[in-house]
Amino acid sequence: MTRTPFFPKFADLPTELAVFPLPGAVLMPGVQLPLNIFEPRYLRMVNDVLAADHLLGMIQPQDVHDTEEPAETPSLHPVGCAGRITSYSETSDGRIVLVLTGVCRFRITQELAGQGGYRRVAPAWRDFAADLEQPAATARIAARRDFILALERYCQVRGVEVPWNDLEGMVDTDLVNLLCAHLPLSPEDKQALIETPETPERAVLMRGLLEMATVADLDVDDQRH
Repeated sequence: MTRTPFFPKFADLPTELAVFPLPGAVLMPGVQLPLNIFEPRYLRMVNDVLAADHLLGMIQPQDVHDTEEPAETPSLHPVGCAGRITSYSETSDGRIVLVLTGVCRFRITQELAGQGGYRRVAPAWRDFAADLEQPAATARIAARRDFILALERYCQVRGVEVPWNDLEGMVDTDLVNLLCAHLPLSPEDKQALIETPETPERAVLMRGLLEMATVADLDVDDQRH
């Protein structure tokens, strides 16, 4: 996906970042994520972000089952992705509907004091500096055909519809990032993918996850019959 001229340069990425913890919602560089904001604290967060650099961090909360930590402040996974608000509208019933476009992943170095009820972190960007590079149009992951075959089997078994014609023309980084964000994988699988810095390794991991999920579903079907 095209990196727009509104994307910040690596040197301009912020040292503090508001974050929106949401299980199962993974943002990846160049990928768009629609959000429907209605909680007062997150409405304040969006207003503050729009008044500043338009950058917002998406991150998954960690599983807090069997812990005594309050549900409203779960631990955060160490890696998330910052997105730029590229579309924004207000509704008559007090919601904000927006679109985040992924910019660059980050690693949390520390959590900062909250502001207006929402959470903030100090992000480290260095491990994911390549996220801001334009994907090479000629880049190809190893065994792309096998990767696509694994994706086709997964989609057939899971009943997932994807725009195959659009995927065919995508460069590998954009293809893998789009699938990371939008396939119905588990939150744990999505987190493992977002934490894998390089596209080739992320593609290998994704192919393995798709094949395991396909086999597991087929085994369940066999048991039912």
